[in-house]
Amino acid sequence: EVMDNSLFGMIRNTHKLNPGNTVVAYSDNASIVAGQKTKRFYPQDKGAYAFVEEDMHYLMKVETHNHPTAISPFAGAATGAGGEIRDEGATGSGSKPKAGLAGFSVSNLNIPGFNQAWEQDAYGKPSRIASALQIMVDGPLGGAAYNNEFGRPNIAGYFRTFELEHADEVRGYHKPIMLAGGVGNISAKHSKKNPIPAGAALIQLGGPAMLIGLGGGAASSMDTGSNIENLDFNSVQRGNPELERRAQEVIDRCWQMGDKNPILSIHDVGAGGISNAFPELVNDAGVGAKFELRNVHNEELGMSPRELWSNEAQERYVMAVLPENVELFKGLCERERCPFAVVGYATEARHLTVADSHFGNNPVDMELSVLLGKPPKMTRDVKSTTKKLSSFDTTNITLKEAAERVLRLPGVADKTFLITIGDRSVTGLVAREQMVGPWQVPVADVAVTLAGYETYNGEAFAIGERAPLALINAPASGRMAIGEAITNIAAAPIMHISELKLSANWMAPAGHAGEDAAMFETVKAVGLELCPALGISIPVGKDSMSMKTVWDDKDGKKAVTSPISLVVTAFAGITDARKTLTPVIQNVDSTLILIDLGAGKNRLGGSSLAQVYCQV
Repeated sequence: EVMDNSLFGMIRNTHKLNPGNTVVAYSDNASIVAGQKTKRFYPQDKGAYAFVEEDMHYLMKVETHNHPTAISPFAGAATGAGGEIRDEGATGSGSKPKAGLAGFSVSNLNIPGFNQAWEQDAYGKPSRIASALQIMVDGPLGGAAYNNEFGRPNIAGYFRTFELEHADEVRGYHKPIMLAGGVGNISAKHSKKNPIPAGAALIQLGGPAMLIGLGGGAASSMDTGSNIENLDFNSVQRGNPELERRAQEVIDRCWQMGDKNPILSIHDVGAGGISNAFPELVNDAGVGAKFELRNVHNEELGMSPRELWSNEAQERYVMAVLPENVELFKGLCERERCPFAVVGYATEARHLTVADSHFGNNPVDMELSVLLGKPPKMTRDVKSTTKKLSSFDTTNITLKEAAERVLRLPGVADKTFLITIGDRSVTGLVAREQMVGPWQVPVADVAVTLAGYETYNGEAFAIGERAPLALINAPASGRMAIGEAITNIAAAPIMHISELKLSANWMAPAGHAGEDAAMFETVKAVGLELCPALGISIPVGKDSMSMKTVWDDKDGKKAVTSPISLVVTAFAGITDARKTLTPVIQNVDSTLILIDLGAGKNRLGGSSLAQVYCQV
């Protein structure tokens, strides 16, 4: 049947109905939500630090870096965290990242000598990807290392393992989910990107071009295993958090100048490298540009023009600066020891020219409308499928064994090993991190940060996901993910549910039988039904529509397909961080209250208990 709504249209419906205090949605590197007057502590004109009272908003962003983490877990997770940090810093005309979150979904760990009852014989994997165990040893270390070296606390996360034979196929996360997100702050006056006049200098800030991350954006959009192997390895980026910190210090010095901020508009460099970032920068401002390719800082002189223009070397930003402010900007970069280069200039004509002085030609010479014009809507012709489900068989399950299995399942078990690898207090603005109470156990429901050093105002965020439910009822899995995010963030002192803002990160195996139709029904349940009923909007998110791994081995063709997986992160501003609830039983006069959120139904389909008995 022809449907009236697009997937993105249903998500935008939540913002249309309840824009609330959202300042920017869907149109920048991060979403911006209105804050309040805050005393911010930063250096003034003569270099002395002081408190400056100004209108300050908070920004939110969550994205994924699944494909690179499958190929090279440490580098993939590190550059996932780094790319999200750049999104937070490259919003408006310059902003400040503050605190992060990370999450992982992988297949069964199959730890040698420690196999669990629900981990059946290993199904195998393509040789080019890391095992679930490798991902969970190296991936979290990569994400933590990047956050630590950049100087950002990571104070929330999740971890799920799932691999199960179901309906004559294997469902799981051989292609993992690697979630990276966080909050930052931005001055109200810097929340929008300024117009870029003709003649403005177009600058690359940060590291040099390198022959890494070539085609990463394209490879991430393919089923793992369907690409040529060497191209998968080419597509992985390499992180340098120390250099990204230098670039962020330059951005900080700029926005701290207030009305004299030399940055007109800024973008981070991610998928597609500067071939994507520079055209987006000028296209958003309604102008064109002329670039000189050989002005780009380059560590590998043997690169072709295509490689130089399109590599995805990390730790780079592009921005527009008025010609009269270039010397000022140069001085800031030199003081912070951060490389920069004026690569081109804006033009009135909406034309993109990339000149190459080495070869004496123009490798790119085209109208911007051809490159970034509005593409036709994608139409998918899909069919619904009927699920064949059997009831959860609880015969022969003993309470003792069930408890032991569930408490060993990584989704339930202690997460200390994921938490103690990261700094959770750097910046001095963290009010609630994962470890709580006198025994410092990792059971916090919500992460809370302060807006400044002389206020109790701040921001709260929490994660929810219930992906295995999608094998039974995909729309229910979406509703439950939102439900978990809400019940987690409820530990923070939020005045009203309408103040919540959600990031929806969608993962699905597009094209797999029945999954596209199930995806539509899930987005509909979230975007047209539940969120409007609750008065909540979804101003930011990301999708990964290639959550399937395919390969050939001696037994023939094999595949592992993920369930439809919605990871929801809820954000909200708060007025008194001291009122955050702490999940610790007091020694005296404690009362435990059971609130029956199942309304008497207590359904166990898709639960951890079902999973540890190899059932859906």
